[in-house]
Amino acid sequence: MSDLEREQAQQRAARIAAFREELDELRREQVLQLSEAQEQAVTAHHRQLLTYYRQTLDIDADARARQLSLGMRLASLFGALALAAGLFFLFYQFWGLFDVAAQVAILLGSSLGSLLLCFWLQVRDTSGYYAKLAAVLAFVCFVLNLSMLGQIFNITPSDKALLPWGALALLLAYQCRQRLLLVVALLCFGLFVAARLGDWGGWHWWSLGERPELFMPLTALLLVPQWLDQRRYAGFAACYRVVGLLYLLGPVLVLSYWGGGSYLDWSTGWIEAFYQTLGFVLAGLTIWLGIRRGWGEVVNTGLVFALIMLFAKLFDWWWQLLPRYLFFLLLGLIAVLLLVMLQRWRRSAPGGAQ
Repeated sequence: MSDLEREQAQQRAARIAAFREELDELRREQVLQLSEAQEQAVTAHHRQLLTYYRQTLDIDADARARQLSLGMRLASLFGALALAAGLFFLFYQFWGLFDVAAQVAILLGSSLGSLLLCFWLQVRDTSGYYAKLAAVLAFVCFVLNLSMLGQIFNITPSDKALLPWGALALLLAYQCRQRLLLVVALLCFGLFVAARLGDWGGWHWWSLGERPELFMPLTALLLVPQWLDQRRYAGFAACYRVVGLLYLLGPVLVLSYWGGGSYLDWSTGWIEAFYQTLGFVLAGLTIWLGIRRGWGEVVNTGLVFALIMLFAKLFDWWWQLLPRYLFFLLLGLIAVLLLVMLQRWRRSAPGGAQ
């Protein structure tokens, strides 16, 4: 059994549910009437198919199962974060009671043990929830391992630690289909690349936040799903695109109000005006690209960024000039106008409602 087979089975189950709903509508509208034998055959086939999928692939065969699965995913996420935080504070609570040899043994044992536990659970856990929880725990143990070993042996902190952290997070993300760890891996690699670029430019890696433009080359993450097929990993392509966009749009947003952090040899006012204009252009291009390629997450990211830029500018222009009630009424009116514009855009799209 593979996650690709489970994903395909889940899509088939969704099509079966949609077929049943549409068949009921057609029957009520007296457009289509199946004979009793045909309806029983279709129902029996679907029931047998869903039973097989549920027993062998552990899919969500109905709305109730989908709701419970959402709760299980949330419980798995919060459980992983809570266990990781508990482990972190447990280490620091009793750390001074052990000698150096015991501290090193505990760190190595916790890292290897949590990693083996993750792989063991993955083999035996068909749902994947416990394996994903263990994967987050293994990553936290590894981060604690490197951090505390550095403190024990008085090693100078370095941005190079981000490289093994990101590598392990990426390995666990693909092994356990854990999107949270994929985002963590992309953040680790992004911080590492930005720190290296800043170091080559004469900045200490601790100061990489003072040069937001260092993160912009990481927009290349947008191209990863085009180079490497991610269809076997549900949601991974969306993670690459969203994180890549954030590495571009985030610095643009920051520099549109903090021109002093730019490498451009212009006055602060001109830099901020340039990035404010660039922000609106990039938001429009992002929305257009997302609609053209059918990437919903890209459209939503572009819309959120455009709204943040728009409302930030409105705040700059009118917050001091208008009464508070008039300012918020104006914001509401603009939101309604945006809604009307997007609705017209949606209807004018090919295949949209006429």
